[in-house]
Amino acid sequence: MYKAPVEDIAFTLNHVAGLKGAIADGRLGDLSDDLVDAILLEAGRFASDEMAPLGPVGDKEGARLVDGKVIVPTGWDKLYQDWAAGGWNSLTSDPDFGGQGLPHMLNVAALEMWNGGSMGFTLGPTLTMGAVDALSAHGSDALKAQYLPKMVSGEWMATMNLTEPHAGSDLGVMKSRAERRDDGTYRIFGQKIYITWGEHDVTENIIHLVLARLPDAPAGTRGISLFLVPKFLLNADGTLGARNDLHCHSLEHKLGIHGSPTCTMIYGDGKFGNEPGAIGYLIGEENKGLACMFTMMNNARLAVGMQGVAICEAATQKAVQYAKDRTQGKAPGWSGSGMSPIIEHPDVARMLVTMKALTQGSRAICYSCAHATDLSHHGDADEARHWAERAALLTPIAKSFATDAGVDVASLGIQVHGGMGFIEETGAARLWRDSRIAPIYEGTNGIQAADLVTRKLPLSNGDHVRGFIAELKEIAEQVRASNLEAFGETAARLSSSLADLEETTEWLLARLAAGDSASALAGATPYQRLFGLALTGIYLAKGALAEEDHGREQRLSLCRFTAENLIAETAALKDRVINGAASLQAARAVLA
Repeated sequence: MYKAPVEDIAFTLNHVAGLKGAIADGRLGDLSDDLVDAILLEAGRFASDEMAPLGPVGDKEGARLVDGKVIVPTGWDKLYQDWAAGGWNSLTSDPDFGGQGLPHMLNVAALEMWNGGSMGFTLGPTLTMGAVDALSAHGSDALKAQYLPKMVSGEWMATMNLTEPHAGSDLGVMKSRAERRDDGTYRIFGQKIYITWGEHDVTENIIHLVLARLPDAPAGTRGISLFLVPKFLLNADGTLGARNDLHCHSLEHKLGIHGSPTCTMIYGDGKFGNEPGAIGYLIGEENKGLACMFTMMNNARLAVGMQGVAICEAATQKAVQYAKDRTQGKAPGWSGSGMSPIIEHPDVARMLVTMKALTQGSRAICYSCAHATDLSHHGDADEARHWAERAALLTPIAKSFATDAGVDVASLGIQVHGGMGFIEETGAARLWRDSRIAPIYEGTNGIQAADLVTRKLPLSNGDHVRGFIAELKEIAEQVRASNLEAFGETAARLSSSLADLEETTEWLLARLAAGDSASALAGATPYQRLFGLALTGIYLAKGALAEEDHGREQRLSLCRFTAENLIAETAALKDRVINGAASLQAARAVLA
């Protein structure tokens, strides 16, 4: 059974991502180490004791659509009520609307633990948190006053409605439409698919954020508006009124996350209300909806990265325990009686240590991204811009590297289990099935790679990424200067990986400057992985350098293993980025 890794999480937050230093410098208000510890411990307890036991229940039962109503798995309703009553939905929200105003670093740490307990369950609260961010940033004062308090408290949940049957990631061709009304409201018509927690019986109201196009809107993404469309309209006194003209048409039958209701939603077909059309309220300005939605999506991308980290951790825990218990053969050097536990066999140990390395690296990348987000709200304009650019640079890497790692680590977990991993009763397969969606939604990892290369590398004319690489080089030099024998060849391997990162970065920037975006995009995905591997090596080294005795021997050995076994891949990835575009273009002929 999953047990939240509170100690590892706290160490990464404090000594790798920078939380302890930010608290000491007074950058995070009156946040104290004691409060951080209390939050992490209780979030971990809830994830381990309350959520984890219901994860398999959600997988086996799934969400069901019965007579137009979505019924969640047994126990999930009460689980949500207990979770919301604990104040977890409000960690980072504005205190003016009932939030606690805490740093994003604490929220992503809690998200890791909750997703480790049950990814399918945690998807619902994650979307609500994103909707709160979007409404807080772009909604009118009236809308915020009406809806935010109950969204922040978790009394109402929320969704994000983008995708349509004919329009996946290309929102410019979406067909959902909005019509103005004289009273300042809008009528929404259309169909949306893949809507996470779009309908359920957990909260009495559901607040949908829906993208739609006005009749006179410009073509493409420049003509999209964002609307708040509640399941139930509100009376003048804020109580629930009539049912709005929207409903769940069907539930998707998915590879994983079975307990999470993924809905096809219909807006404005006349099923409810006096006339066809779901009543909606404009968020932000007309035709500026995509910018509003990206406030939600950017935070959601980091939250999805945390799903990858959580799956990594859960799969690793399960595999390590199984490898300790399962006996087979005699490992080299085994002196015990009978067969040895399979954890003693070198190849099994290799898989398990690889799983731990990818877990720790993904966690550090995601927490560092959250740290940058927190600091972007503090300091003077230049400092805020610096950290905003750092968060922008790290977001696509955090989302993609961590979710790719989730799939890889869950797959290795099945391999460690052998044939028992392919059987559902062990639970190893469930983690892989749940993990497989994460590289797809909230912008596929290929879209993240394109964003990283074409939008994030050129920030400040490339000077930000250059400065970041210089910071990473300083950590590699600290490893070299430490002269610790336990590091082995770590310093040299880190320097090589950073040289690969630097060379490919400059090559990509040069291709973009020359207008050759095709070559740059051909290498975007291998570059994104190269960046993630280099960061993994550096962040594990940063943790090993920390003057924290407890667990340091393990951190040093994991860092060395990563440097000497995993990050050499950056050389091959560099070659693929720089020299792979021409062969890709030629190979298109095989697709004809």
